[in-house]
Amino acid sequence: MIGCTKLLCGQATVAEAMREGRAGLAGRAGLAGQRPDMLAFSTSARAIVVWNVTTMCNLKCIHCYLEAGPGNPQSRVPTKWVRNPQWDELTTEEARSLIKDLAELKIPVLLFSGGEPLLREDVFELGRIAHEAGLRPVLSTNGTLITREVARQIKEAHFQYVGISLDGLEETHDRFRAKRGAFSEALNGIRNAMEAGLKTGVRFTLNRHNHQDLPGIIDLVVKEGVPRFCMYHLVYSGRGKGMVGDDLDNETKREILDWLLKKTKEIFAAGHELEIMTVDNHADGVYLYHQVKSEQPERQEEVYRLLQLHGGCSAGEKIANISPSGEVYACQFFQDMPLGNVKEEPFSRIWQPDRLRSIREMKKTLKGRCGRCRYVDICGGCRIRAKVVHGNYLAEDPACYLTEEEIK
Repeated sequence: MIGCTKLLCGQATVAEAMREGRAGLAGRAGLAGQRPDMLAFSTSARAIVVWNVTTMCNLKCIHCYLEAGPGNPQSRVPTKWVRNPQWDELTTEEARSLIKDLAELKIPVLLFSGGEPLLREDVFELGRIAHEAGLRPVLSTNGTLITREVARQIKEAHFQYVGISLDGLEETHDRFRAKRGAFSEALNGIRNAMEAGLKTGVRFTLNRHNHQDLPGIIDLVVKEGVPRFCMYHLVYSGRGKGMVGDDLDNETKREILDWLLKKTKEIFAAGHELEIMTVDNHADGVYLYHQVKSEQPERQEEVYRLLQLHGGCSAGEKIANISPSGEVYACQFFQDMPLGNVKEEPFSRIWQPDRLRSIREMKKTLKGRCGRCRYVDICGGCRIRAKVVHGNYLAEDPACYLTEEEIK
């Protein structure tokens, strides 16, 4: 994640990042450790764990990296949503063991994702177990199922944050989610979560079919008083593999980043408590650094150091993924490189340097533009996009929009 508000508006310092990092190392996992808003600059290599708790979903979004959905409509399972039969999801007892192991590792965040995690029957029980173990449980959801009652249950289960996806304004969002009314349901979910006192954020995955809605979405976020907005770049994984041609061209990406960084400063100057971030394209950090270097030269060294602490692509180091069936991956997009399964051995044994070495050392042997880029320590590109487009994890990231002059 590139913290646009923190980096552009001086809301994070190297000294603060180092202090919070020491607090995280000394404290109990999660709640008594590092502040969640400073995790992007953590000096600790403890991984944030994204756990896809189920493949069940009430929607069938065209860019889902897990290819989740409602399943076979002819299924005899007496429920509206069915599990993907290819996934043997962790039982409640297996989930308890996993959470205990993660707590002993003192991971900073356990993110419950899906599919739609609210369709898992024991999700609130697991949230409470994670909280009681000292973890910081957070929820990633499409928001459509968050009624006032569900919001209350999420709060009582001690989830610390709820991230809800909006793919555009009403017409665009409903088309992406393959359901008429999905936008209004998600917006009601956002309102219900905030009314219940839950810290809530909006996620928006950028592509050529929805980029025109970005200004309207941010205006909506400001109007609703949502405290966090994350703009995701498209990663070609799962059903998203078919969207390679739907990514934006470089010129449009640069125009959008120029607009977003300007908007970030305007929102901050107006006194709105909204944190704006971008995700899944670390070229944004380099682009932001060049802007700071030009407009705030007195802050360029500090911003660069913060980006170094962030470290660019965090796959296999500061981020981990566990599939519904217990497979462990370096991130939620590395689906063709399993490291082990938590049903067979603990995560703590799987997440060892010898199994992660090939992924962690990829930056040393990158090819093409990524290989000759001077900013590899704060970026490194996306290895999944490189593999899908070029057939090689070490190839250059096809989504990089920086010029040759900027990377030299």
